Parts: sequence; structure tokens; C-alpha cells
Amino acid sequence: MDEVTVGRAALERTPLFAGLDRGHLEDVLRVGHRVSFDAGQAIVERGDAGDAMYIILSGAAEVDVGGRFHRLERGAFFGEMAVLAGKPREATVTAVEPLEALRIPADEFQVFLSTNPEIAVGMLKSLVERLREVQDRLDTWIGGVW
Repeated sequence: MDEVTVGRAALERTPLFAGLDRGHLEDVLRVGHRVSFDAGQAIVERGDAGDAMYIILSGAAEVDVGGRFHRLERGAFFGEMAVLAGKPREATVTAVEPLEALRIPADEFQVFLSTNPEIAVGMLKSLVERLREVQDRLDTWIGGVW
């Protein structure tokens, strides 16, 4: 699989991008830039500014969320909410082997959205649907609607 196919498949699995068609997903990928990390190198650290999202094209990384660890491999992504919210990182992600990723910077992505409102609207629809799903789960868990 080439990097566009890997990147598009990763974005399709991301709730933020779920409402976009294939062409728009490829437009999003063109905002990104390829970056490389050596084994043991931190990609992002907890508390860092949420300034980009990453899609792993090759290699593997380990995510440390407060002492809970999980592995990310080719086609995995992280930091997708950072492209909109810009909040500090909640986790540290470290390359565990040489890693290539597509980095989608938040500032460039936001400029991209301002010139591509149909993509922004598609993303908003996906976010609203995700919020509805979360609300339904909370309603079930709490025991009914408020």
C-alpha cells in the first residue's frame, strides 16, 4: 500500500473525518508533511501544545497515557483533536522503531478548512454524530433522558 492509501484508510477510521468522501480525504492528506523519527525519540510529549496530528506510515510507536501503554503501528493515527482544539497533549508518544509519519499541522489545516468549507461542514456533521452517540451512551448509563 502506498502512503496515500495508508493515510486515507487511517482518516476513514477517525470519527473526525468519517463524513468525508475519498477525494476530500486525499485533500486533507495533501496538507500533511512526511516526518521521520528514530527509535527512542519522542514524537510528542504530555503537556506539549497540540499543534498537529500524525498518521503512521511505517514503523511503530508506544503511547504512554498516565502509565498505561499501547502500541501504534502502520495506519494508526493520534492527535486528531489537536488539529481543531490545540489543547495540551494528554499522552507521550515515542517511536519504538524507526518511524515515518504524515504530520498534519493544526495551523495549516485550519487555513485549509477556511478555504474548503464543504470539508469543514462534513467534519462538523461527523462531530455532531459522535456527540449524539456519546450522549446516548451516557443516557443509557445514567438511566434515562434528563
